[in-house]
Amino acid sequence: MSRLWFHAAGVLWFVSGSLGGASRLYTEDDPLVILGSSSLKPTISNSSSAWLVQFYSSWCGHCIHYSSTWKVLAQDVKDWQDAIGVAVLDCAQEENFDVCRDYNIQFYPTFKYFRAHSSPGEKGTAYRGADREVQSMRRLMVNILQNHTRQEWPQRCPSLEPYSSAELLPLLGQKSDHYTAVFVEEPDSYVGREVILDLLLYSGVQVKRALSSDLPLLDALKVTSFPSVYLLHPNGTHAHLHSEKKLRFFFSSLLRTLPGVQRRSSSAVAHVGAPSGKQDSEPWRDFNRFQVYTADLESALHYLLRVELASHSMLEGEKLKVFKDLVTLVSKLYPGGGSVVKLMETLSDWLLSLPLQRIPYQAVLDLVNNKMRIAGVFLGEELRWVGCQGSRPGLRGYPCSLWTLFHVLTVQHDAMPNALDNTGLEVEAAPVLQVMRSYIRTFFGCQECSRHFEQAVAAGIHEVKSAEQQIVWLWNQHNRVNARLAGSLSDDPLFPKAQWPSPSLCASCHEERNGVHEWNLDNVLHFLRHHYSASNLSPKYSLTPPRVPAPSFDLLPTSESKVEDRGGEGGGMKAEEQPEPQPAQHSPRPALKALEMGEAEGRGVWILGMGFNSVDMSLCVVLYVCSCLFLMLLFFFFKVRSRRWKLRHSRFHV
Repeated sequence: MSRLWFHAAGVLWFVSGSLGGASRLYTEDDPLVILGSSSLKPTISNSSSAWLVQFYSSWCGHCIHYSSTWKVLAQDVKDWQDAIGVAVLDCAQEENFDVCRDYNIQFYPTFKYFRAHSSPGEKGTAYRGADREVQSMRRLMVNILQNHTRQEWPQRCPSLEPYSSAELLPLLGQKSDHYTAVFVEEPDSYVGREVILDLLLYSGVQVKRALSSDLPLLDALKVTSFPSVYLLHPNGTHAHLHSEKKLRFFFSSLLRTLPGVQRRSSSAVAHVGAPSGKQDSEPWRDFNRFQVYTADLESALHYLLRVELASHSMLEGEKLKVFKDLVTLVSKLYPGGGSVVKLMETLSDWLLSLPLQRIPYQAVLDLVNNKMRIAGVFLGEELRWVGCQGSRPGLRGYPCSLWTLFHVLTVQHDAMPNALDNTGLEVEAAPVLQVMRSYIRTFFGCQECSRHFEQAVAAGIHEVKSAEQQIVWLWNQHNRVNARLAGSLSDDPLFPKAQWPSPSLCASCHEERNGVHEWNLDNVLHFLRHHYSASNLSPKYSLTPPRVPAPSFDLLPTSESKVEDRGGEGGGMKAEEQPEPQPAQHSPRPALKALEMGEAEGRGVWILGMGFNSVDMSLCVVLYVCSCLFLMLLFFFFKVRSRRWKLRHSRFHV
């Protein structure tokens, strides 16, 4: 036993030690600028240089894989920073949620470029090209610079336009205080422009570009192959610059090593807005791997409703339908009762009661945040990974919790086959998979992940004919994803991606036939039904709803009521600060009848999609009575006044 303990401690020490310095995809040691919510706008607004910014998510597998390419690009163009800078911003950090929503970041990674001297309100231009390799992105940066007008041109960036023979030939034989390199190339070549930017931080040499179509220049310089460099020396002499290979690296290196050519310091800002490291100090939460934690499910819904959905300012058409189906599915199948179920039921009824084709996201957010103060409606505004926590930020987290949520929903659909009746989803053979497919295709941030999942569903969902097959299909697909990503950069060394459940979790799920491993699907189904059942959910680490005090009608509250009010003002109380409750048992969830009837104290009345409590209704009655009295007074006032006027102006006839 002691040997096992020392082995586990050694693994934890190795993981924490080897990953301690790499807790984020990008660090201050990388040759790029790390932006945050407070530094993005000051950095790119009215900047003397252009910017190419990658908005990524540290949990996105494709972003993790692409990080090495982005670092190579940043290293390759680090001398271009006075003309165009390379930056990153992590949208998975909670402090960056709002800024990513403001800049309309819907998928990861998203590349946006900002022109030099851009206004503070500019949101950038998205690059939607499929080719994101280093050479393609480097050429994109050249194109970004050349798309600037003369007024917008970066201050320290030399001209990238070709010079004519009339401008270059007079320089032959003239003395100067610097070298002049005439770079002759084909019109569609990028080498000359890239060399110009490579020499941006070097003094003592100027690079001027010319085209192979300028015949007078070719005759004068006797240039016959392209690209070629003709070097004008400071003493007035000139000759061809010989390069063993006609490549950008060779040309740039030769020019940098000329006598008197020196590198100067850059004026660009380095590493502004680096992350504060808040996520690195996230406390470790001990958990039982035989249980599922409601904190993971609630964190998934929190991220889904408040972060991923927030990038879509208006829900309409297919987006609105997908969102309605998702809310309906969760409201009907989320295990147990409680504040989360009540929130989803309230949200579902609200969406169905509105005859609108377009709904602004802000209205959804107000209801999720319970701005109407409906009693019992609550969803914590904090990411609290438990069974889905990783050995470092960016691993597992949201993707793990989303898988867990839909696994739970498939099991709940099997346990309650009639739960989706009269919702429009009951006609589907695999409603949970269809809703999951639509959500991932429409809202999920990782586009590469979405594409892989869509291919898998399109190829195999027609085979699912029952709720049992739905459970097994999702489990099998999850294992396929684990097999594909095992050993990748997104794999957590402390929780490596493997075929699940392991023999230690379910020994009867594994068999061997003729020396080959096989799954016992009947036992796997039995295990999944138990593992993701409502009775196996642990509420430990979940946030509990804040205590909302009942409305008081006393004009002057007593000191005792003041103490109660003060105690109810705080946010949700942490479950670990209270005695641990018993695991949630499955029970019929409360419908909205009580909400509609307003029976409970402080409970809202559901009228036309708006929530009113008893105080609001009392005020309405008082205002109605006062209005009636006021109208009656006006009536009698004008009635008496008109009678007096008639008596005063009437004439008596004899």
